[in-house]
Amino acid sequence: MSDGVLKLFKFILPPLFVGLGIAFLVIWFSPNLKSAVLPKLAMPSHYTSSHMSFADSVSKASPAVVTIFSESISSMPRYQRRNTTQELGSGVIMSSDGYILTNYHVVNDADQIMVILTDGRRFYDVQVIGFDTITDLALLKIPGQHLPVIPTDDEFIPRVGDVVLAIGNPLNLGQTITQGVISATGKQTLTESQYNNLLQMDAAVNVGNSGGALINSNGTLVGITSAQFRTRLNIDIQGISFAVPYQLAKQVMQRLIVDGRVVRGYLGFKGTAVDSSGNEVTDLYTPIVGLLISELDPLGPAWQAGMQDRDIIVKVAGQSISNPQKTLQFIGNTKPGTALEFEVLRNGEHRTITLTVAELEINTN
Repeated sequence: MSDGVLKLFKFILPPLFVGLGIAFLVIWFSPNLKSAVLPKLAMPSHYTSSHMSFADSVSKASPAVVTIFSESISSMPRYQRRNTTQELGSGVIMSSDGYILTNYHVVNDADQIMVILTDGRRFYDVQVIGFDTITDLALLKIPGQHLPVIPTDDEFIPRVGDVVLAIGNPLNLGQTITQGVISATGKQTLTESQYNNLLQMDAAVNVGNSGGALINSNGTLVGITSAQFRTRLNIDIQGISFAVPYQLAKQVMQRLIVDGRVVRGYLGFKGTAVDSSGNEVTDLYTPIVGLLISELDPLGPAWQAGMQDRDIIVKVAGQSISNPQKTLQFIGNTKPGTALEFEVLRNGEHRTITLTVAELEINTN
């Protein structure tokens, strides 16, 4: 580049930058010019000031969460007087005509139940439609019409890491919201039944929250909270709470409406997920190929049909086992008296065993 061209750039550029700077300042401090000249930058919704507020979600769901007081009067005299036991819990209105889901232990053996809505209405004529001790759920009915209903989404599948909000009346402090995330799904160890599974989360759940709503950040019902499973550990724990998933709670509710009770199929064994080598699967990544049989009930249908401990079930009714929970749920939903065909692997050999599903007996004591 020649010296003449360099001199020309040195002569032109400084005034040019100064002029651009002055023009920018004039436009920036003049609202009319700024809006006309500068492009309108649409800020993403996730940068708005209301992003971290769940107020809209709570306002959708909270009117459908009720407070439940139950009272049981013992007939056994103590100091020549009758004893009264009171329970405090929460409930979720599932239909506009008054069906309410709550925890079974909230209304167990209750002689009187009172339901209080968030708008102050009180219902004393409360009917217990039915209950299910395995899921610790009970279905109530109040004589109301056009009641607020909890938002639901049958397609929603809760995932680990989802933000959730627990709504209830802990310690009778009034409706309270606590927030957390789903820590795990499919928990069965606390239920003492393979026909149940729980959501684990770190949202605070205390006495009075039982039977309340667990919602997601859209205000949609995720599950029915329960303090009962937490107290079974009988230790002081922090950040571990449980809820019955909405899909399972809905199935229980529908059966209680139709039959007044939940009838489950029973085969009489415990099944453990195993891989292709027959080893127990303890992670989320190893493919599951079957259920290892153990703890056979000598009076159960499986033992009577010829199944043995250490058998591996690889197919049920022609369907391969890749999700043990779904398989056990299928068995539980099978009508007692139905014949099911099982493909079993025993000592490396495949066998076909047909057995008749019995009814699972529930101890309500």
